[in-house]
Amino acid sequence: MAKILFVMTGADQWTLADGSTHPTGFWAEEATVPYETFKAAGHEITVATPGGVVPPVDLASLSPEANGGAENAAKVRGVVEGAVEFHSPLVLADVRLDDFDAVYVPGGHGPMEDLAVDADSGRLLARAVERGLPVGVVCHGPAALLAAVKADGTNAYAGYRITAFTNTEERLAGNAEGAKWLLQDRLTEAGIKVETGEPWAPHVEVDRNVVTGQNPASSGPLAAELLKKLG
Repeated sequence: MAKILFVMTGADQWTLADGSTHPTGFWAEEATVPYETFKAAGHEITVATPGGVVPPVDLASLSPEANGGAENAAKVRGVVEGAVEFHSPLVLADVRLDDFDAVYVPGGHGPMEDLAVDADSGRLLARAVERGLPVGVVCHGPAALLAAVKADGTNAYAGYRITAFTNTEERLAGNAEGAKWLLQDRLTEAGIKVETGEPWAPHVEVDRNVVTGQNPASSGPLAAELLKKLG
């Protein structure tokens, strides 16, 4: 049995370029699909957030439209509400990386608000990649990699090939124009190699111990690849 740390957002609002805010949180599918996959494989999950706040779910991600119909939406909501781990998070600053075998970061716009600038999350993710622990990140979750800065000021993931929610997808979703910054651009500026697939289609990149997924549809394939890393 492996112990997997879910680093999750504590932000329920995303600040836009004009200073207004947009409701956000974690995207349900990106947390629940890997959660169920890892639990079914017998692994233990622990959630940690900035300040230990209960991670807020983006309510839009619980809609029938986001889940292929009402039946699946109800199932996803049931996992979010029933997963004890989501409701009893650790404080990120108190987490000991030595206690875990892998790290996973689900997306939603929440990570762009807090994890992108959270020093505790950044230190954990930098140590994880440097130690060779499997690291899985999906959709907007790679915003958390922006805080993974080494002592010399460079990003710990610079030179890694990853994927993430693309500029094209952000535009198609209607969010690009109002955003302070776009994830694909910031990751590229940090020296991380961002590979892009077709909008909304599953796309996973694996580079050494880092497994990344482009969008919500990539959550399942990413979880399967991360399981391979755990043996």
